[in-house]
Amino acid sequence: MRCFVAVDLTTDVRAAIARAQTRVRTAAAQADVRWVDPTQFHLTLKFLGAVPDERVPAMAAALGAAVADTRPLGLAAAGLGGFPSLKSARVLWAGITAGVPELARLAASLDRALAPPESRPFQGHLTIGRVRSPRGGRVLAAAVEAAGASAFGSWTASEVVLYESRLKPTGAVYTPVSRHPLWGVRA
Repeated sequence: MRCFVAVDLTTDVRAAIARAQTRVRTAAAQADVRWVDPTQFHLTLKFLGAVPDERVPAMAAALGAAVADTRPLGLAAAGLGGFPSLKSARVLWAGITAGVPELARLAASLDRALAPPESRPFQGHLTIGRVRSPRGGRVLAAAVEAAGASAFGSWTASEVVLYESRLKPTGAVYTPVSRHPLWGVRA
């Protein structure tokens, strides 16, 4: 199964990002974008790719061990942008503005514990859309810039989730496989 490790959002943060996504989507209706369903918004820590079914329990155990000493993370989301750049975006995202060093340390810990290692440095973000072609790109970039300074709220991430990703014609569907609480070292 295709798997990844992520942090979920609160309902309020998810709704705020969905409102910004709708503003961009409406302003750039002619853009060729596959929009992520807001119920599927998440903060990916590690993409694992195809994992043989028989390896999933071991992967879940390794994930649990990797986060065992991690405290809950205070996170905040704000701003919109695009990778690799807004002018030539392939991915549209909402940014993470608080808890970034802690999130990067957690992602590095997961990278060490769960193969294969990432080839790119970790950049915490929430994907809101994938650009399929440059059609409407200028209007899309302007719409993202217009909505770009939005603050979406803050939350405490108290667990990481191992997800299965199933690709469908309408987009990916994510199903939790296992949940791993962030307890940190208890006093």
